[in-house]
Amino acid sequence: MTVLKHNKGTRLVQGLILDFEKKNDVRAQKSSWVRALPCSALDSLIKMWKMFFLQRAEEGELILETQAMKPMVNLRLLQINHANVKGKFKNFPATLKWLQWKNCPLENLPSDYAPNELAVLDLSESAIQRVWGWTGTKVAENLMVMNLRHCYNLVASPDLSSCKSLEKLDFEGCIRLTKIHESLGNVRTLLQLNLNNCRELVEFPSDVSGLRLLQNLILSNCLNLKELPQDIGSMNSLKELVIDETAISMLPQSLYRLTKLEKLSLNGCKFMKRLPERLGILISLKVLSLNHSAVEELSGSVGSLSKLEELSLMGCQSVTTIPESIGNLQSLMKFSINGCPIKELPTAIGSLPYLKTLFAGGCHFLSKLPDSIGGLASISELELDGTSISDLPEQIDGLKMIQKLHLRNCTSLRALPKAIGMILNLTTVDLFGCNITELPESFGKLENLEMLILNECKKLHKLPDSTGELKSLGRLLMKKTAVTVLPGNFGNLSNLMILKMQKDPLESPRTQDLSAVLSNSFTKLSLLEKLNARAWRISGKIPDDFEKLSSLKFLDLGNNNFSSLPSSLCGLSLLQKLHLPHCEELVSLPPLPPSLEELDASNCFGLETIADVSGLERLTLLDITNCEKVEDIPGIECLKLLKRLYMSCCKACSLTVKRRLSKVCLRNIRNLSMPGSEFPDWFSQESVVHFSERKNCTIKAVIVCVVVSLDREIPEKWRYFPDVPDIKAIMLDQNIPIFCTSLNLRGIPKIHEDQIHICRYSNINPLVSFLKDGCKIQVRKLNPPVIEAVEVKKSGIHLIFEDDDDYYGNEELLDESEQSVSKKLADFFNSYEEDNQV
Repeated sequence: MTVLKHNKGTRLVQGLILDFEKKNDVRAQKSSWVRALPCSALDSLIKMWKMFFLQRAEEGELILETQAMKPMVNLRLLQINHANVKGKFKNFPATLKWLQWKNCPLENLPSDYAPNELAVLDLSESAIQRVWGWTGTKVAENLMVMNLRHCYNLVASPDLSSCKSLEKLDFEGCIRLTKIHESLGNVRTLLQLNLNNCRELVEFPSDVSGLRLLQNLILSNCLNLKELPQDIGSMNSLKELVIDETAISMLPQSLYRLTKLEKLSLNGCKFMKRLPERLGILISLKVLSLNHSAVEELSGSVGSLSKLEELSLMGCQSVTTIPESIGNLQSLMKFSINGCPIKELPTAIGSLPYLKTLFAGGCHFLSKLPDSIGGLASISELELDGTSISDLPEQIDGLKMIQKLHLRNCTSLRALPKAIGMILNLTTVDLFGCNITELPESFGKLENLEMLILNECKKLHKLPDSTGELKSLGRLLMKKTAVTVLPGNFGNLSNLMILKMQKDPLESPRTQDLSAVLSNSFTKLSLLEKLNARAWRISGKIPDDFEKLSSLKFLDLGNNNFSSLPSSLCGLSLLQKLHLPHCEELVSLPPLPPSLEELDASNCFGLETIADVSGLERLTLLDITNCEKVEDIPGIECLKLLKRLYMSCCKACSLTVKRRLSKVCLRNIRNLSMPGSEFPDWFSQESVVHFSERKNCTIKAVIVCVVVSLDREIPEKWRYFPDVPDIKAIMLDQNIPIFCTSLNLRGIPKIHEDQIHICRYSNINPLVSFLKDGCKIQVRKLNPPVIEAVEVKKSGIHLIFEDDDDYYGNEELLDESEQSVSKKLADFFNSYEEDNQV
């Protein structure tokens, strides 16, 4: 909404950039000059060249007067993105060489526009329908680059008969373009042509004999294009031909003449069933990509592509065999056949001296590797995920350079060969979901192994005794295995940083006979940062020298059988998260390190005492759901950063803790749950609240409070779910839902008693940021519910506006109406009476 006011351009100006990124914001206008003048002259010019923009509310547009450019006779660069132009276009300087006008609103360039020296024309993202009319000859003669990307109204390309210098032509995203003018085929200077995503394009010029210098032809996603010109072979400079996702069913026979072609991409060509027999004559071809095409076979002539470096057949559902001639591809470095229904690899594959990556994941019918696989002396990554391979050949020790071996979900694989210990460069081995029962002792020789993935190897019952020799191992992921005892030398893994060996609590054996004990050597893992040993049924005593795990940041010992934690735990100065859910025999929590940010002791039914937490200044989460025997949480009133406090079913300490809660610890609370059946009377006493805007006062937060109970018959599996389901807060505008969110009601209570849940949403949440005058927020139960056992006894909502919760001073002498929300909430809990509970 601005207009150029002062016409103060001069012959000194060589470049002008006016980039209006947002039409409704004058502050988004950017201006700069391209020039080569002394600093003093620049200063003088800038002072003289001041452009003022006036708002024109009635038009709602940005308008540039062409008259202002008439004095700029030496202007060569003009960038006027997102602007409207008013006046005669003959005022545009004839010397203009570069015009960028993105989002140009014109349907075609005006008849009085004829910059004879124009070399670059960029009208991308414009409403243009026709580039030029009778002036085309004058404009196009010196044009080198034409950018018409995403011109959504363009239905036909311009006549290029007069283009003597055009090198780059870009029509990408012109979704209504149906036809290319036949003159294109005669533009002898053209180097690059991009027609990507011209979805309605149905034909390409049949005569392209003039495109002898064209190097890049991109026709991907031209969904209706059915054929290429038969004389495509005349493009004898072509290096890249991309026809992905087109309707082309056959490549022209003249393709073999493209002796400079380096890349041929036919990805997603659903009608392309056969490749030309003379494909092997493309002597310069480096990349052949046929992913997800309908190609039925790879002809033997492909073996003649002596310079081919990358061959990709991913998702070719009709390709069942790979020809032996592939062994002739002496330059091949990457071979991908993921998802192909091939049954075996050719023996000749072992003759590829420079092959670095072989991807065969998802080849479900591939049941074995040829013994010749050991000949791949340069291979660095081998992926066999999801194949039917039952064993690996002993010759695999010939893969001296391999670094990554992927065997995910190879469910027929029962064991690894001893020879695997000879592949000394291995850094990653992924056996996720394999049915192996053990690893060979030679595995310990993999001195460079950094990551070992054994997740879901449910039949793996033992790690080799040589495990401790894996000196470089940094990550060991063994979730849900059958391993119950770690090797005695496990503590020798001096570089181990991440150990995830948790089991499924519902599947883990509960008998004491299968209890595990952490060996003393375990505490030698001084670099360990993350340890997850959930449901290992660890019993007895945790080693006293646990503090030697000095790098530990995350510790999860949930669902275990130990009764106490060592006092040395407070020495873990870097520990941030301590998760102990369902440690049902745990009796007490010792003093914890001040670095702690999360403490989850939910469902520790035997827990009785918690050491003073006042020193946990960084604590943001405290969860003791269903810890019925805990009588107090000393120091909780000092937790300034506490955001989430979950105490559902903690009846023994409920009243004591409520009276400890302070304004300080409630200031940042986002989620709170505890026994109770009442909430403050300054909440709305209904399940809906209406929002009305306040003058000069913005909404800062919304607090939702619900009283919930669960039926005694709740299914056992729900006891392991983190949240009470089914209760939502919904925002409505004129009774039409515009946003919905599930309330974070953490903690499934063990008993059938009322629990109060408070959820606070800040102004970054849509439940607050989407609010406008007349909207309302409502609490509802999901219908039909996920489980029938949830009952909402009552609910209320409170809106927090600016200044409602911003006061940090002493509020004891203030009336309740003047107090901050945090103070009022603390007073409510402090005065809570036990007989209020159901």
